[in-house]
Amino acid sequence: MLEEERKYEVDKQFTLPDLSGSVPTGGRVVALPPATLTATYLDTADLRLARAGVSLRHRKGDPLPWTVKLPADVPGTRHEISRAGRRKETPVELSGLVTAYSRGAPLVPAAVVKTVRQAYELRDGEDRLLAEIADDAVSVLDGDRVRSRFREIEVERKDGDRELLDRVEEALRDAGAVAGGFTPKHVRALGEAAAGAPDLVTPTELSGKPSAADVVTNAIRRGVGRVLAHDPLVRLRAPVGDDDTAVHQMRVGCRRLRSDLRTFRSLLDPEWVGPLRDELKWLADVLGAARDAEVLRDRLHVTADADPLAPLDAGAVERIDAVLVERHERALAEVDQALDSARYAALVESLVEAARAPRLVEAAEGRATEVLPKLVAKPWRRLARGGKGADAAADLDPLAPDERWHAVRINGKKARYAVDAVAPVLGGDARKLAKALSRVQELLGEHQDAAVAADTWLEVAATYPADHALAVTAGRLTERERTSIRTVRAAFPDAWARTTKGNRTSWLR
Repeated sequence: MLEEERKYEVDKQFTLPDLSGSVPTGGRVVALPPATLTATYLDTADLRLARAGVSLRHRKGDPLPWTVKLPADVPGTRHEISRAGRRKETPVELSGLVTAYSRGAPLVPAAVVKTVRQAYELRDGEDRLLAEIADDAVSVLDGDRVRSRFREIEVERKDGDRELLDRVEEALRDAGAVAGGFTPKHVRALGEAAAGAPDLVTPTELSGKPSAADVVTNAIRRGVGRVLAHDPLVRLRAPVGDDDTAVHQMRVGCRRLRSDLRTFRSLLDPEWVGPLRDELKWLADVLGAARDAEVLRDRLHVTADADPLAPLDAGAVERIDAVLVERHERALAEVDQALDSARYAALVESLVEAARAPRLVEAAEGRATEVLPKLVAKPWRRLARGGKGADAAADLDPLAPDERWHAVRINGKKARYAVDAVAPVLGGDARKLAKALSRVQELLGEHQDAAVAADTWLEVAATYPADHALAVTAGRLTERERTSIRTVRAAFPDAWARTTKGNRTSWLR
């Protein structure tokens, strides 16, 4: 679940104000019985979890005592995952969720925090829980000795809106509470060492005249960050946004990073970049099988419902879906096996090191505006001129086999990733070209998804030759996919023309 929480520092004399004015008309503030909670936080010897904004704890007094908290995209929010288990036996699932941060280092007790909590529930007139207020008196323990003490107020959003949290915050601040940065209890308990920089280095703000090395380093850091940030979400089978999955985003991270390493390979140590690209390909392929099954399942129902006036046999559609479910589950099991392997652990270590210090060669020290256009021009030329099994994008035959269109799609993706990597620095026409290529890739992606789906529907039907309803349904699905393909092929020439409109590609010459 996603936890949204705000914290406030208060002193011993602080008195919690009357919060009844913060709830809607007819609502109430409910005081809960005081509770004493003793939490043991696990971390590596060098506090890798704490420095990355991650925690793994066992808290005595909770019905689900083991909890992992992970960073989320929205400030002030965290992913919270709790499980049952004995104090001395960390659930394997939870220790796996922090793999990208611990990187195989042993997890040992790092801090023990005792909290005396007085909690209050904010409820509306229909008795819905809107928010929970926790007034915590915290003691940091060192064996039986209290090393330090502090007090804080936590406000956790439940079914209420952010305006409710704003009203609560105003009341707390008027009473003397101090709203500061979001610092977890165990980080305060561990002190400066836990507040240090994380091992995974993130992109930095570039100067007005960056070197090629600066741009390439940031591209690598973005790619590594995208891969590793989605590791725990893949393990959790968590959605990303409203209509995306962690498997997809982790796979995209692998592909983008591989593409950047290829585009900028003349600026990188070849003995370093080759093996790293190979391992990223292995991971992308493992994720790919699961992603393909995801796409096909979504597409099956969209295509089946495309024409309400000509409904398909619902039972046959469900039988096709059952085949895809089995494929999906099998692929996800292979993903889990890969993420728990020593090979993946070694890759994670390599990625963290790549973000920390990519192995650049002397040529990378040149000005970005002078060095990078020549490198990006190579994947652009492959897309625009064709070769190696792919037609030139401008010359794609509307009647060409699907494989020819797929080959152009592959070149288009490489060109788009390359332009995306440099557009923030080169700006102007590079940004326009990146946007135009995004539309080109959208069309080519739809073409490929439809082609794969059409083949899949027929393949499933061929597996059950006696199921005539399934055969008819698969045939009708296939015809709808081929209609999508024809639509893409008709729209493609105009989309491609926009990529070369004006001076969008002049910076590549």
